[in-house]
Amino acid sequence: MSLLQRIAEFRSSGGAPSRVAWSELPPETRQRVIGIALAVLFEALLIALLLSLGAAKPQGEPDNESLVTFAASDVNDAPEPAEEPDKAPKDAAAQPQPRPEPPREPPETPQIPTPEKQPPALIPVSPDTMRQLDIARVPPAKPAQAAGPVGPADTARSGDSQRIAGSGPNGEPLYAARWYREPTHDELAGYLSTASGPGWGLINCQTAPKFRVENCVLVGESPQGSGIGRAVLAAAWQFKVRPPQIGGRPQVGQWVRIRIDYTISRTPPPGY
Repeated sequence: MSLLQRIAEFRSSGGAPSRVAWSELPPETRQRVIGIALAVLFEALLIALLLSLGAAKPQGEPDNESLVTFAASDVNDAPEPAEEPDKAPKDAAAQPQPRPEPPREPPETPQIPTPEKQPPALIPVSPDTMRQLDIARVPPAKPAQAAGPVGPADTARSGDSQRIAGSGPNGEPLYAARWYREPTHDELAGYLSTASGPGWGLINCQTAPKFRVENCVLVGESPQGSGIGRAVLAAAWQFKVRPPQIGGRPQVGQWVRIRIDYTISRTPPPGY
């Protein structure tokens, strides 16, 4: 009996196959029917799983992200100017102004009589006094003595670097650092990731050719124990600093002081 005949018999029996009809099916047909039923059941379960995942909603609010910034500033930076006081409020302009008073006539000033010109007073001078006042008879003054040896002229110029308090490891003069190129955020982030901010680190370095620094030593950090000073000391090999200028010429090998500020700012969550 063919498969079509079996299906027709199944429909004629009202959709309730008997055990005899199922047992009469060949083994290949029964395996195929079972495979189709399992495939349909698997697809139904997969669709139900996808619908349940799509209906789920994320719970909880996203954590606030933190933005870490680093500021490399010169030691001799001038303090920020104080903010100018606010101007007078606009309400003062809206107040009624007093009416101007009518101009008053100036009082008449009495005329002061001008005194009559008198002839200049003459001082009588005797002939002996006239002879004493003759400048031709005054003896010449003695020539000024030559001054002693003087020191060299001040060679400092307006563009020279500013010397600051402190000194190098062996008493060398110390100057305020001037950046040739400030360090970037990526250059400092790896070293300051283990430090506790906000705060600052202060180091002294010896200038080297090609705007590099070497032989750096730690001066201080804030807050104490934050690790910012050690992080700045480890990142100093990347710094580009101009050598101090003395007498209008750069002096490679002089010591400079470098300060790095480490700040942390909080950013509001998305949609704030």
